[in-house]
Amino acid sequence: MAALLDWSSMNDNVLPAASFRTWIGFIAMCLGMFMAILDIQIVATSLPTIQTALGIETDQMVWVQTAYLTAEIVAIPLTGYLTGLLGMRWLFVVAVCLFTVASAGCAQSDDFTTLIAWRIAQGFAGGTLIPAVFSAVFLLFPVRSQGVATTIAGVAAVLAPTVGPIAGGWITESWSWHWLFRVNIVPGIVAALIALMTLRGPAANHRNPRNFDVIALVALAAALTAFELGLKDAPTLGWSAPWVAGLLAFSAAAGALFCFKTLRSAFPLVELKCFADRNFAIGCVLSFALGIGLFGSTYLMPFFLGLVREHGALRIGEIMLATGIAQLVSAPIAVALERKVDARWLSFAGFAVFAAGLLMSSRQTINTDASEMMIPQIIRGSAIMFCLLPPTRLALGLLSEKLVADGSGLFNLMRNLGGAIGLALIDTVIFSRSATHANGIVNKLQDGDVATAVSIGIPRDAFLEQAGQPLDEFTREMVRPLVEKAALADAVNDAWLVIGILTALAVLLVLFVRKSAAAEATDTAKA
Repeated sequence: MAALLDWSSMNDNVLPAASFRTWIGFIAMCLGMFMAILDIQIVATSLPTIQTALGIETDQMVWVQTAYLTAEIVAIPLTGYLTGLLGMRWLFVVAVCLFTVASAGCAQSDDFTTLIAWRIAQGFAGGTLIPAVFSAVFLLFPVRSQGVATTIAGVAAVLAPTVGPIAGGWITESWSWHWLFRVNIVPGIVAALIALMTLRGPAANHRNPRNFDVIALVALAAALTAFELGLKDAPTLGWSAPWVAGLLAFSAAAGALFCFKTLRSAFPLVELKCFADRNFAIGCVLSFALGIGLFGSTYLMPFFLGLVREHGALRIGEIMLATGIAQLVSAPIAVALERKVDARWLSFAGFAVFAAGLLMSSRQTINTDASEMMIPQIIRGSAIMFCLLPPTRLALGLLSEKLVADGSGLFNLMRNLGGAIGLALIDTVIFSRSATHANGIVNKLQDGDVATAVSIGIPRDAFLEQAGQPLDEFTREMVRPLVEKAALADAVNDAWLVIGILTALAVLLVLFVRKSAAAEATDTAKA
């Protein structure tokens, strides 16, 4: 622990005040990360268009997103190894160039196989961009500047999923699906050139090559890929289905092999020793919880607005913009408070408020729309930066210099894993609870419950006239979509409730943060 504290205090003495050139280079890195995160959301809005254009089977369409996410999750924990091999500057330049080339390849794809191949390359490159940025915060800047740098990176990381739907909807309606990928080309070239010219200090170019453990790499890739595939199929096939159970079992076995090889290696592919620090481990769990709430909320809102309210992609994006605006407004407040208030209490307050915003959305009806969604969105958006900045400092701020890159990869991996597991859990809740709610609504209608009939959209007089009489086929067809939509709304509420409760439980973890370390992190931030 003393070594970690030595690095925290030494950092401010060794690193001079960040130059204007360093800030420009760092902003270029944030631009690359923003593109990588945004890509997931803007592509999601145009999946039907891509499906029609390339003649892709409906059950195969999910691979357009799964290929990207799986490659990204595999790449994230490798950032530490790749940083040591290439140096932070060249890792970013190579990754953003690969991402740009892969984006151009996706835009030019004329068949399903080609598109998936380019999406894998795109996802792997994007996966290295994300943790590289967060490790740069602690490697390029003295402690007194890390709050501002973390804020810039944090805004880019959490704003992308928010503006993604409106950007994707606008691009789709204004141009063609090809431009969902082409929009990455110019920013990618600009980010690469700026980083190449500005990131010239020893910290940005320091290399520490490690031996390459092929078995550990294959085991890690196999574990994460199988896990992601299992999560993808679990909601539709069932968690106990042989295919899903087999994938999850294989993932566990491959993960165990990876841990065994890594912990016994003198030159590990990923430094799992980071988890020996209690604050880092708790910070990673908080990052996992943020992933559940963040990715879950940005999935449930368009799901509800599209299927229940039947809004188009552009209108959905307009409604969801409230979250992003709240994030931007709260960001400078979060930075100011982080320098003055104990990181534990900021984390506690952030997750408590964020959970409250999630739980407020669990009482929606089929008539809920933009006005009713505004307050929960503002609450969630204002809390997100408090769920990101303090836990980032708690997790990474006191790690030794040689562990920062690995720690950043693991910290960001946990957020993505939280998102992946959260989405699978949400789909499971929606698939299972929709049928249950539909049966309950039908039973109430059969019992003559007027309030239920009116709540799902059946006119009161029409229901009373039909009461006690057998339903003809025409009436059944008229009532069925109303029941299905109401049941879906109730199932979505259940999903909001689940992710709200899971996020609220993260509040309790803050109580286990080592006090002395938390105080040290806050004191160094004030320096």
